[in-house]
Amino acid sequence: MEPLSTSGGSSVLPSTQPPPPPPNPAAKEKKAYLKMKKKVLLKIKAQYEKEIAQYERESKSLNEMKAEAEIEIERRNLHQSTTVPFDPLAQSLDSTSGRLVDGLLAQAEAQEAVIRKVSNLCDVAEAYCTLEEERMKQSFFDLPVWAGPPRELVTFLCVEENSGQE
Repeated sequence: MEPLSTSGGSSVLPSTQPPPPPPNPAAKEKKAYLKMKKKVLLKIKAQYEKEIAQYERESKSLNEMKAEAEIEIERRNLHQSTTVPFDPLAQSLDSTSGRLVDGLLAQAEAQEAVIRKVSNLCDVAEAYCTLEEERMKQSFFDLPVWAGPPRELVTFLCVEENSGQE
């Protein structure tokens, strides 16, 4: 490297930067904490997005079941209004009460179908909740506090308790 000349005419070597200071342990811990926090928050966000998508699917399914039930009721009512009974005894019955009973029967059957589908959705939701509960329990069991022997944990807790009383 060639010496640099200054206005005074003397040669000066280019100054080198001093080495960066050693990383501060507290700053390093904070950076690791923030990185872990970001990772956990992203995981929670993804989980919420997944749950929202599932709820939207279930809501859509429920609305479809409701529409199907209404269509079925309308179809049965239409079918009943166009059918002419051929039995003379049936003709003697009041046609409006017969239609009413048929309409109520169709409505009950449609409600039964909706209840069956909702029951299936409840079973799915219950299975999902059970799975989620097991996952949460496992996360507590996986904590490092349980890694050591129980005596160490009890000793550590007793030491912490005694030092807090002083």
